Amino acid sequence: MPRTAVVAGVGPGLGASLARRFVDEGCNVGLFARSEEYVTDLADDLGEHAIAVPTDVTDPEAVAEGFERVRDAFGPVDVLVNHASGGAWKGVREISDDEFAHALDVGPMGGLYCSREVVSDMLENDGGTVVFTGATSGVRGRGGAIGFSAAKFAVRGMAESMARELGREGIHVAHVVVDGQILGPDAPAADRDAEEYLDPDEIAASYWHLVEQDRSAWTLELDLRPHVESF
Repeated sequence: MPRTAVVAGVGPGLGASLARRFVDEGCNVGLFARSEEYVTDLADDLGEHAIAVPTDVTDPEAVAEGFERVRDAFGPVDVLVNHASGGAWKGVREISDDEFAHALDVGPMGGLYCSREVVSDMLENDGGTVVFTGATSGVRGRGGAIGFSAAKFAVRGMAESMARELGREGIHVAHVVVDGQILGPDAPAADRDAEEYLDPDEIAASYWHLVEQDRSAWTLELDLRPHVESF
């Protein structure tokens, strides 16, 4: 039976690369994003094994409805990627209450709503995989990005807590630190061979490795960076 995967927070770049990689590996994939037009076009491009599910991950009812659409199309969910994030790039003196709250609503709260939806599926079907997309700012706070940093720290803590809670029950929870700038689809030609960028397709390959890992050697945290960056 093919796996059913949901990528929550699909956009151009890494989100699209994740969706494409999972389809290429034989998965059926639900594409969650607020932009209906984008995920519809991407699903059409990916073919019959992908479904566009316009979803606001900050709305628990919308999230529940989105997962029901995926189950109706493909069956129980085996893989979840919590990829959505948000946050004004502002410091403590500039950020508004609403902007800070939005960062927490999209990242940790959205991740919580999505994770709650899949745990029962996974427990009833011999386990599964939940991957959180993190960032350098979730390991060391970035100056001038208090909302984004706080949200990413929260996501990292959630992943570690869930891994310890659910690992013995067959659910692999992992956190990926993307330590660097991802090459975007609209990057100038001059940047495409630049060694300081991460290739989103290669990041997606690492996510797929997490899905396929044997239970005897699961990864809790994986950090990815271009080879030219210092450790």
